[in-house]
Amino acid sequence: MLLMCCYVSLFQCDEYQQGVLTGDLCEDLCVAGRVEYKRCLYYENGKKVMAASWRGVPVVLKSKLENFSSYEALALLEYQDAAGGMGGEEELSPLDVVFYATLEIKNSLGLETGNNLTLPRLWGQKLKESERTYSRAELASLWALLQQEEYIFLRVLQDLTHHVAKILGSCGHFYAVEYLAAGHAWDQHIFSLEDLSLSPSPSPDSGQDRMFTLRDMVPRVALSFLEMVEHFENDFSHRLHLCDIKPENFAIRKDLTVVAIDVDMAFFEPKMRDILEQNCTSDNDCNFFDCISKCDKTKNRCGPNRKNSNLQVICEKIFRPWFSPTLLGAKAGLPLQVDLQRAVQECADFDGGEDGERRRAVRQQLQALLVELVQEDTGNQGEGQEHKMRRVHTALNF
Repeated sequence: MLLMCCYVSLFQCDEYQQGVLTGDLCEDLCVAGRVEYKRCLYYENGKKVMAASWRGVPVVLKSKLENFSSYEALALLEYQDAAGGMGGEEELSPLDVVFYATLEIKNSLGLETGNNLTLPRLWGQKLKESERTYSRAELASLWALLQQEEYIFLRVLQDLTHHVAKILGSCGHFYAVEYLAAGHAWDQHIFSLEDLSLSPSPSPDSGQDRMFTLRDMVPRVALSFLEMVEHFENDFSHRLHLCDIKPENFAIRKDLTVVAIDVDMAFFEPKMRDILEQNCTSDNDCNFFDCISKCDKTKNRCGPNRKNSNLQVICEKIFRPWFSPTLLGAKAGLPLQVDLQRAVQECADFDGGEDGERRRAVRQQLQALLVELVQEDTGNQGEGQEHKMRRVHTALNF
């Protein structure tokens, strides 16, 4: 498996040397030898995921398809070649790059195309402020990246929220993402919290380094889950739905921030409605993994609105095991723990994804109990005032 991944990297470097593709990772990968392969994490149907070290920092290298040539070529480059052979001399302007890249992003994410054709603020601003033109290798590499839905999601959202894995660089169709250890359903704590408790980490409250204990890490991580839910529900121009919520798709940074590391099954509201609105004969036909709707039997058509919510599924699959009497042991009978178990159960059983007011009430109740639990565990009664959920009010203006 490792040899197959290495062969791909050698072919990638040949194309880099020939000027076919490029990227800020290519020089270190192909010339300086600053990228060290560790192991293949996934290799099936052309998709490759590899663990590596880039300048001593653990990263994950990803690509949806095996070869650079497997991706659709940018039609405008082929058009320039056909229209007189000037493609090598007359390049696209930065505004052209912004325009066509934005259309591709909107199409991939299922967002409406309006008059405001903007890329994510940092990415698009850099393109528009640049005075230079872009080479064929740069444009072809960008186009290959834009044909990978997960890359688009992570690249768009990392400018807007700290709850997704960060993209660190790219070379052709491969891109490097920060390495974070995923959760596991078989682990009683779901995440390897023991590893995070062994070294000082920045406090989510003060930003200063402090030692966390396993006892207060779980409620803090749970608070970060609630923050992520609020981000995805309110801070973009469309609600973001997570349709595959399981421990393996999340990780925890050292500051105890919850991070979505696999967003293959994440959809903004417009695309979610298209997915859900299918033919049906019963409600079971309207289940799309963790995103479900109801069957209108008068029309034999699934409703376009999601019946459940991100919060309900997180409560069911993550919070309920965390705060179960079995895991809590002797603490399970304490009044605060009993209240929390009831709140989690109510959240997991709540079947009203369209009732935004009720969702907010359920989330606020959980947040209040978790903050109180953190206060109790740390013995710092003043901490609750400081531990407010970090909100970044930014609009995804597509």
